[in-house]
Amino acid sequence: MKVLEIYDFLNELSPFDLQESWDNSGLLVGDFKHDISTVVLSIDVDETLIDSLESNALLITHHPLIFGGLKQLEFSKYPANLIQKMIQKNISNIAMHTNFDQTHLNEYVAQEVLGYEIKEKDGFIAYLEVNEDFDSFAKKVSTAFGLKFAKCVKCSDEVKVAALTTGSGCSLMRSLKADCFLTGDVKYHDAMEAKSINLSLIDIGHFESERFFAEILAKHLKNLGLKVIIASSENPFTYI
Repeated sequence: MKVLEIYDFLNELSPFDLQESWDNSGLLVGDFKHDISTVVLSIDVDETLIDSLESNALLITHHPLIFGGLKQLEFSKYPANLIQKMIQKNISNIAMHTNFDQTHLNEYVAQEVLGYEIKEKDGFIAYLEVNEDFDSFAKKVSTAFGLKFAKCVKCSDEVKVAALTTGSGCSLMRSLKADCFLTGDVKYHDAMEAKSINLSLIDIGHFESERFFAEILAKHLKNLGLKVIIASSENPFTYI
């Protein structure tokens, strides 16, 4: 199957036009005319993954390997070192990032991981009807994402409506119609801002909240007649 055929399938599933203006989803490495027999799914690209892949594979990732503008390709530096290896092995790469967040990831996490029906969807935000004690809800959330502890900003003893944005969504805080926000990459100043607007926060982790990407996409790709492999993605952080 040609890369273009798979790209067209992905575009129907989650249109690339939905991506944010700052994003870089789509075909990043490769040629639409290349023949593909194996598809590998992963959150990110790293050297270990590239070394393990067969030649002529298509790697579909959540995070774009090429994000900002590339001014040079110095093969001793990231990401050029990975791009060099991919070109040598004729490995193509398609990224599905903010488009997939909107069409699939938030919905899957809300319903399949957390077990809540979505009350309303607004772009990158899914609203959940909770009506639970905050401490109990926070423990339930941390267990669902496999977190060792719940890092929270607690502004109320009860959670009525929670907003969910997988990955990093603190820039959306002031637009929410909820009393608790579940998202990742919560920084100190985000916490201070949340307190000032009386918005509870639970940090669900960037990697932890997006690690379901490959699992979701594999279900849609299984009918294409291709060999689909889910790579073992690893959190770059180690907690000691």
